[in-house]
Amino acid sequence: MDADSSSGGGRHVFRPWSAQGGEAPLTVAGAQGSWFWDRDGNRYLDLASQLVNVNLGHQHPRLLAAIAEQARELCTIGPNFSNDTRDRLALLIAERAPGDLDRVFFTNAGTEANEHAVRMARLATGRSKVLTAYRSYHGATAGSITLTGDPRRWPNEPGLPGVVHFFGPYAYRTAFHAEDERQECERALGHLEQVFQMEGPHTVAAVLLETVVGTNGVLVPPDGYLAGVRELCDRHGALLICDEVMVGFGRIGEWFAVDAWQVVPDLITFAKGVNSGYVPLGGVVMSERVAAAFDDRVYPGGLTYSGHPLACAPGIATIEVFEETGMLEHVRRLGREVLGPGLAKLADNHPSVGEVRGRGLFWAIELVRDRATREPLVPFNASGAAAGPMAAVMNSCVAEGVWPMCQMNRIHLAPPLVITEDELRRGLDAIDAALRTADTYVTA
Repeated sequence: MDADSSSGGGRHVFRPWSAQGGEAPLTVAGAQGSWFWDRDGNRYLDLASQLVNVNLGHQHPRLLAAIAEQARELCTIGPNFSNDTRDRLALLIAERAPGDLDRVFFTNAGTEANEHAVRMARLATGRSKVLTAYRSYHGATAGSITLTGDPRRWPNEPGLPGVVHFFGPYAYRTAFHAEDERQECERALGHLEQVFQMEGPHTVAAVLLETVVGTNGVLVPPDGYLAGVRELCDRHGALLICDEVMVGFGRIGEWFAVDAWQVVPDLITFAKGVNSGYVPLGGVVMSERVAAAFDDRVYPGGLTYSGHPLACAPGIATIEVFEETGMLEHVRRLGREVLGPGLAKLADNHPSVGEVRGRGLFWAIELVRDRATREPLVPFNASGAAAGPMAAVMNSCVAEGVWPMCQMNRIHLAPPLVITEDELRRGLDAIDAALRTADTYVTA
């Protein structure tokens, strides 16, 4: 059979999130650190960490060594057995989790982690409804795509019953006519309280939210919002689930993003950065209250590859590297001293930039046609010709040798946490040049 070795994207691979007759993806020949390259030797600075998961960069020697050592010792063992590698990673995660979250259920990915967290919340509370934000993404399996609020949910409906969506804070495009972030926070919490009341507080098992909203805009919550949601959940007997699939394990300079606001949820879901995606791994870390709900009854869920040793080994190595290199402070410093100020300068110089926002090494550049009206560069959920301006911006980035993530009318920057200051400044220079393309679409 023809393996399509001469063209990108072999024709026998059915590609996710793609029209199969569209343009074939770039074929990657290799990667190292913050860079990857194609078969022609074209190098790209990976400003997206692939899918915001390669936190320690490509081909990290400590992670590769951990996988190889584990493979020599024990490649796999079922989750019905105890295993030192699995147990060790669970301990390390529990030690770094906030409050009394000290039990870990391992999954294969973030989407499964969110499904199981919701199942746990429903069983622990005896309630059925889950409240999630419209601007959210929680995964693509049958349940988690229903939990998702953004348009990726639409073609997959009808979905999981009992999911109700609400508006979270987004001061730049406020749904609450707020004049500042403080007011946005207050009104967003008031709106969520109304949703509780209209749905019947006694029916709500949990509120599920991304601690920092990811692909829907890198929306950093205003101070007080997470604490307010925590209080609402406590008042109404619901659990708080924080989806940290993207922002856990150092992305904003904290082990878990909730630490930045000193809020303790009942469950945290994780994946991606726990081992940089070298081997699929995700999980749920839960409070004593949730775990205790299953002391005397069977938890009705499991996975053949739960806590796979080859996935847990690089997870242990990841935490060790973080500790030994001061990775969290490195991320905070680069965000505070390089990426944040650099993006603010780009906003000053380019009329297409409506807002920049982020924390640590997780940022978004929101592109507009008109700063005064905040008209987005492309319409909401644009596709085809309507999405052309953003496609042109992305092509300009690639031509400059950088590969960010483009979502709707935004450029997202989430480079590997190991990126150097020089590499990051080089990336900013390339984005600066690419934004000239966006500027050509400005109408006012």
